[in-house]
Order: sequence, then C-alpha cells, then structure tokens
Amino acid sequence: MIVGAGFAGYRTARTLARMSRNKADITLLNPTDYFLYLPLLPQVAVGILEPRRVAVSLTGTLPGVRLVLGEAHGLDTDARCVRYTDPEGGEGTLAYDRLVLAVGSVNKLLPIPGVAEHAHGFRGLPEALYLRDHVTRQMELAAAEDDRDRCAARCTFVVVGAGYTGTEVAAHGKMYTDAQVRSRPLRQGLRPRWLLLDIASRVLPEMDERLSRTADRVLRQRGVEVRMGTSVKEATHDGVLLTDGEFLPTRTLVWCVGVRPDPLVESTGQPLERGRLVVDPYLQVPGRPEVFACGDAAAVPDLDRPGQYTPMTAQHAWRQGRIAAVNVAASLGVCARRPYRHRDLGFVVDLGGARAAADPFGVPLSGPVAGAVTRGYHLAAMPGNRVRVAADWLLNAVLPRQAVQLGLVRSWSVPLDTASPELARTPGRPERGTGAGGRSGGGGGAGAGGERSEPVHEGITEIIDNTEKAQLAGAEPPPHPADRELADSRPPEPEPATSRPGGEPARNQPGGEPARNQPGGEPAPERPAQPPGTEPGRVPHEHHPAPGPVRREDIPAEGDT
Repeated sequence: MIVGAGFAGYRTARTLARMSRNKADITLLNPTDYFLYLPLLPQVAVGILEPRRVAVSLTGTLPGVRLVLGEAHGLDTDARCVRYTDPEGGEGTLAYDRLVLAVGSVNKLLPIPGVAEHAHGFRGLPEALYLRDHVTRQMELAAAEDDRDRCAARCTFVVVGAGYTGTEVAAHGKMYTDAQVRSRPLRQGLRPRWLLLDIASRVLPEMDERLSRTADRVLRQRGVEVRMGTSVKEATHDGVLLTDGEFLPTRTLVWCVGVRPDPLVESTGQPLERGRLVVDPYLQVPGRPEVFACGDAAAVPDLDRPGQYTPMTAQHAWRQGRIAAVNVAASLGVCARRPYRHRDLGFVVDLGGARAAADPFGVPLSGPVAGAVTRGYHLAAMPGNRVRVAADWLLNAVLPRQAVQLGLVRSWSVPLDTASPELARTPGRPERGTGAGGRSGGGGGAGAGGERSEPVHEGITEIIDNTEKAQLAGAEPPPHPADRELADSRPPEPEPATSRPGGEPARNQPGGEPARNQPGGEPAPERPAQPPGTEPGRVPHEHHPAPGPVRREDIPAEGDT
C-alpha cells in the first residue's frame, strides 16, 4: 500500500511494479488520478503549458498498480489498515502488509493576520488555474479602470517567498502581464508591478550563491522589485502592510514561503521531527518495520551530514522513492536493502523566455544555455507527456499567448489553509483537518483578488446528505435549524418556477446562481396530495414523487380575468 502519488510515491509505485512483475498486489491511494510535475506549474499559471501537460496519468504509466481514488484520513498501524474518503464522500478501509507513506507537503502557514483569508498558495493545479484567471482578470479590469489608484492596485502583484517557486512565479508572471499591456495598454499609462518579498538576505537562499546572483539580476532587469529582508506584517482586502511600514494597495497576494509536512503523519503516533515522520536510513519507521516513509513527510537522516536530515525537495523525494521500493522488496526477501545516500546533481531555475539559472554537476550556467539545459532536464525528468510539453513550448515561441479567463476555479475553492492543495474545494465535500493551528474547512472572507468568497453554510454537508436521502425515500428532508431560523426571519414568498424540477437550474446548483444565504438552495415546501381525478401523468408515485405543475402567481391562469 502506497499513500500518495507525488514524486516519492509515484517513483515507489513504478519501481515496485517493475521489480514485482505482477507477483505482488500493489495499491496506490491518491486523491487524483495523475502525478503532478510541480516544477512546471508556474508555466501553467501563465498560459505557456496546458494543465494536462503537467498531469501524468497514473493508470496509463503504472501498469500492474491498482489505483484507489481517495484521501487518507487515518492510520491504524496495529490493525495494519488505512482509512480513506473517496471523491463522492464514501468511506473505506484498505489493509496492507507493507505501507509506504509518501503523502508529501502542504502550504506553510505563519501567524500573520489576514494571510489565511487573503492569500493563495501554489501547490496544486487548482491554485495555478485560479492564479492564471485572477491575474488575467485584474489586468482586464485595470485596463478598463478610470481611477488611477484602483488601476494601480489591480496591476500590483505581491509574491511572498523568494525560494524556487516564488522566484519562478514572479519571473513568469511579469512577462505574462507585460505581454497583456503591449496588446492592451492601461489608460493611465501604468505598468504592471511585481514585487518579490523574503526575509532572507538573497534570492534562492537555499541554493548556490552564483544561482542566486543570476536569478536576482534577471528579475531586476525584467522589472521585478526584489525586496530582501522584508515580508508581510498584515494582509487585508485592499492590500498588504509590509514589515518596513509601507502599505501596498493590491488585489493579489501569492504565498510561496515554503511547505510543511502533510498533517496525516501526526495520526501515526510515531516520533516527529518538525512535523516530519522520523525514519532510519533505510526509510523504515523505528518499531514498525512494515511501515516506510519517504518524501517531504519523512525526516530522512543525511548520512553525509551526521545529525541533519535531507531537505524537502523534489530531487530527494524522487530518489527516496526508488530506495523505498527496493527496501520494501528486501523486506519480502527479494533483494538486499539499501540505505538512502544522495549526491547533488545541481539545480535548475526557469526564469521565463530563454533565461534560466542552472548548475548541472556544479557548473554554473546562465542565459540561453542555462535555458536549454533547464528545459532539457525537465523533459528528461518527466515520466510522460514529453512530446506534448515540447509542442507547447514550440507553439508558445512562435504564436502569441492566449490571455483568457476560464472561470473554472473560484477564490473560495483554493483556500491557503488546506490539507489537500491538489483538490479544489467543492460544496458538500468535507475538508480534511489541517492539524494543530490550522482551520478545518476554512476559506471564508475575501480572496486576495478582491473576490468575495461565496457563503459556505456551516451545515452544508448535512443539508446535502439529508436532501439526497429524502430524494431516495420520496420525501422532503426536515429543515436544518439554521434554515428554520432564516425562514422565520422573512415573510413567506411564492416559490419561483426556477426552483422546480424541469425548469431552469436552481440557485447555487450546478449551472445556476448562488441562493441567498443558502449553500444548497432553499428546500421546496411539501406539495399537497393530488385530488382524485388528477391527470394520470401528474399523479405522484407512492415512493418517488414526480414534479407537479407549477402555478405562477404573477401570470394569470387560463380562464382567469
């Protein structure tokens, strides 16, 4: 049983499948049916790559591996089982002989007022799609804005965190908005303003200083305001207050300060190191030889630096996945087990266009050469979709980029404080807890882009469940207490035809408008029994009532005067 299909989990499943040759039952539990190649996510956010290019099919590339869609929400190491919730809300349990925990990481939160309500992270496809729509929308609104201050606020974008992700988001984002201004200039003569903030002393502080200097130089030449030693003190709907006292009016706050281990590892009851599950050099949990852990959720000892643990990077997760698979096979007597030991091969940072910073095997590169090395590395590292990615890069080089909103992901669907950044929140799907200090099912308030989050009722799950049960039983559900209070506070109104089956979509239903203060729409009042002699086609079934005729109070019926 492998929990998680990130870099570590995917590599574990692929290696085990090749080693077992269909002689083992390998189950992969993951919320999505794809492996997300995270390093290219910034290019999705600016329209260079289509979303499916960085989503590699699990069933298509992992033959012999059984995929179970669901989110793990509990572990019982004594009973050797994993509890999970499937995408439709059903609960299940999966037993295992060997368990590999590769649940990865989620957005890292800091106790800064307003950040959880007004910022958005960058850990999954939903967040990348939201950011693409949001930036496009802000530029279009700014172009039509008459007020100079509001125009400046809309085309000001703040990225917090000058690490790998934040640097690439700022570099690509500046090119994306500049291209939009060239085709549609702002009325006030303003230019898009991008700021990259970090409390560190330099860009890419975890990497070699030569890479840092290259990235800093490219960002500044492109017009990005790089402010080191500065961060956010408070975030509001109208802007952000910086630690140096300056207030920046903005509608966009992108949070890239880092990651934290998935809160699921806390349910193991095993020792943790800063939220990561402590393992030995063979990636086994002490005292639980049948449980392995790798990737961002595991604190793996660094054998080259005694007393330290390997950092939370995709490069380590990918290599640890292979060692985990080998050691799982070794625990079954197939081969000899191996400790995890790594050797840095260098890093690459795509800065957009032909610019990049890279140091393959310790050789520092910049400019077009680094750009070619960076893209070649990504194509070699991707487990699939290579031709499609290369085709998108070619088309982007010769054709103008499409800057359009798709409107598929709303602000409230991608809260910063979530244990499942790979899934967009939907009404009725319970949010998995985020651990200590985190909000379970947060997302209220205004988004960073000036969008107001749709009201999500406290009892939305109960309302939807009751409605589904009532439809199966042929009766309407009893009103929720909050609904009863709402109904008592307003005079009765005739029911509009749009809330009846067969009419237009009900408010806040798929394809309809949100209902007033109701997450699932107002429940329809019970219909009186049909009198004798009613037309046969309109007689309700004993257990499955059919929709009755709709009487409109505002339109006279036939024969009325």
